[in-house]
Amino acid sequence: MKINPVILSGGSGTRLWPLSREHYPKQLLCLLGEQTLLQQTVSRLDGMKEVAAPLLVCNEEHRFLIAEQLRQIGKVPADIILEPAGRNTAPALTLAALALMKHSSNDALMLVMPADHVIKNTQKFHAAVGEGASLAQKGHLVTFGIVPTMPETGYGYIKRGNGNAVEAFVEKPDAKTAEKYFTSGEYLWNSGMFMMLASVWLDELKRFHPAMLEACKTAHEQGHRDADFYRINAQAFGSCQSNSIDYAVMEATSRAAVVALDAGWSDIGAWSSLWEASTRDAEGNVVQGDVFMHATQNTLLISQHRFLAAVGLDDIIVVETPDAVLVAHKNHAQDVKEVVSRLKSEKRSEYQTHRRVYRPWGSYEGIDAGPRFQVKRLMVNPGAALSLQMHHHRAEHWIVVKGTARVTKGEEVFMLTENQSTYIPLGTKHRLENLGNIPLEIIEVQSGSYLGEDDIVRFEDKYNRTK
Repeated sequence: MKINPVILSGGSGTRLWPLSREHYPKQLLCLLGEQTLLQQTVSRLDGMKEVAAPLLVCNEEHRFLIAEQLRQIGKVPADIILEPAGRNTAPALTLAALALMKHSSNDALMLVMPADHVIKNTQKFHAAVGEGASLAQKGHLVTFGIVPTMPETGYGYIKRGNGNAVEAFVEKPDAKTAEKYFTSGEYLWNSGMFMMLASVWLDELKRFHPAMLEACKTAHEQGHRDADFYRINAQAFGSCQSNSIDYAVMEATSRAAVVALDAGWSDIGAWSSLWEASTRDAEGNVVQGDVFMHATQNTLLISQHRFLAAVGLDDIIVVETPDAVLVAHKNHAQDVKEVVSRLKSEKRSEYQTHRRVYRPWGSYEGIDAGPRFQVKRLMVNPGAALSLQMHHHRAEHWIVVKGTARVTKGEEVFMLTENQSTYIPLGTKHRLENLGNIPLEIIEVQSGSYLGEDDIVRFEDKYNRTK
């Protein structure tokens, strides 16, 4: 029976701010190695037999980024299901199960994986998946429990019974209780990875949360295809209860089973977790970017934009990006989410976007801004095009720095090459296209009374965007 990887990519990774942000979360970042966490997750089953194409469930805001990352590693998904709003993992898994059952003549064996985990030993992982598959095909709902390496307080635990039986699911413990769990050898970390038949999941969900199942059924049945994506019905899904796989079913079912996994797993849930999962130098430091150290040890130093010097640090986290710098003690890594909460409450953009913002056609980056003006660098991918659009409150000047642009301005259509420019008056329909084979780089100067990204009226868009 084929294994159907179901990859859940709905998280925002607030504890890894400022690298991870709402519009570009941690699963899309290269934190360990040359591939992003999402790409590593998709590639994790390479080499195993009888593995189907992956099915992904993700936030619709990330759809083009996820599709592009799959394309980069040569993976064609079975489908990408878009959630109009986050409802936690149980509804996301239900949407995947419904989709697989709809296109399956019999049943579907699902391997459920969050998109943002790290597993270093793929051979041991494959062996655990094989064990899980045998149990799942017998009707068990299988969870993978991580063999603990320390008395961790940041994870939930699973108490093992005889064989593969689950005796109990346990909430995140305090330090004293975590030490007790660790020394007993009876407990595993709850990884958030599962394996089950789609029909078994749907049967158990109907038993414990019938309203959730009905809401997901309606949302999926009333959804529609949008190019490479499947959009579920937003109104129906909005009525669905938010709940996790653990709380909704696993803690209540009598069909739970656990497979122990000792394969170098980490959920990279905080900067301290990234430090632990990374290769360290002789002084215990993890370094990325243009960094100088003196008398520094056991420290994580990441510099994306400028020179970073560290002197006399121990157990410290420093993460520098073009628009924000984080400095924290490793013991307080979990508290970084409080920064994000503060930024969100103050409606500051730093919790949501980086200075470089990705779009399906490429990206743009803010260079300068002031009263009634801002300057951006636009990078348009080969073959890509911005929508045919108009602005009510701003005019734009475009200067080609690299490549060749085809410009639509009102009724005119013309080409611009390097060092040439044009002016788009306020209220004029316009579009920018890259018909060449190299990236198109544009400097855009905006001027007007309002410069927000929501001042866009779209007339045509090859990516079917409405906002």
